[in-house]
Amino acid sequence: MAVVTRDSEASGAAAGTSRPAAVSRFYTGMVNLEWLTKAWWTILSISLFAGIWELCWFFGWADPKLLPPPHIFLGNLAEQGKFFNTATRWQVGQAMNAGPSAFESVMITVGATTARVFIGLAMASVLAIGMGVLIRYHHFFDKLVLPTITLLSPVSPIAWLPVAIFLFGIGNAPAIFMVVVALFFHMVLATVAQIDGVSPNFINVARTMGASKRQIYGRVIVPAILPGMLQVLRLNLFGAWMVVLVAESTGVGYGMGQVIMLARNTFNPSLVFFTIAVIGVLGFAFDWLLRQAQRRILYWLPDTKEKLRGL
Repeated sequence: MAVVTRDSEASGAAAGTSRPAAVSRFYTGMVNLEWLTKAWWTILSISLFAGIWELCWFFGWADPKLLPPPHIFLGNLAEQGKFFNTATRWQVGQAMNAGPSAFESVMITVGATTARVFIGLAMASVLAIGMGVLIRYHHFFDKLVLPTITLLSPVSPIAWLPVAIFLFGIGNAPAIFMVVVALFFHMVLATVAQIDGVSPNFINVARTMGASKRQIYGRVIVPAILPGMLQVLRLNLFGAWMVVLVAESTGVGYGMGQVIMLARNTFNPSLVFFTIAVIGVLGFAFDWLLRQAQRRILYWLPDTKEKLRGL
């Protein structure tokens, strides 16, 4: 009887040991299934859009000279890529076909524009969040600075373009300045709104436990506004892309904005849509990376989509 008991205990222990492994495998399988489902719907959405466009071309509803279908402007990378060689073309006496290959030209241009976007976004985020916290931390800054920020917030980024050229001339600086100035005022107001939205219960509990004003801001308010600010950062990433293209069209020697202007001046719709496709892919990829980073940073928050599925 004792032997049977030992065997049953051993089998129970083995079952208990294997149970976490089975749960882990099940969870991994569910995560992989979720990724495949998202990838499937993403591909289906893009394919449906491209398919409708192709059908409009096939039935003659869209003029291919004005609205070339995807298989035309995406089908010849070498032809489109040579127009991205703007950095070489601006050199005196340099032929368009000289310099790097088509793929290298696309990578150089994309890298330059992406760097301006993220440098401007990082600078605007640090300055805006710091200013927003400072406005609510010191009432003096609230009264002195906030009215001016509210006054300048509605100004269109295009209106700042002459100022950027006056101050920095031609180069990277005016494009980065445009991104910073376009995002800064909105992000300051968003930071102030996030701070105002923090639950008073959190602050009262911290005060009851003897926390100072600095500790309340550092350990209560800033962590509380972090989810909202990361969402604001994601939304402003798209704004940064829109602004940098305007800045590059006039104030920079090369970049995606210059390619768009070249396509407009030479009436090249294929190049316009090819550049739009590149920008769309970049924006989609960087937004996905930010969403993954947001999920890792805010690991304690529930998935809102899971809660909404039951409605």
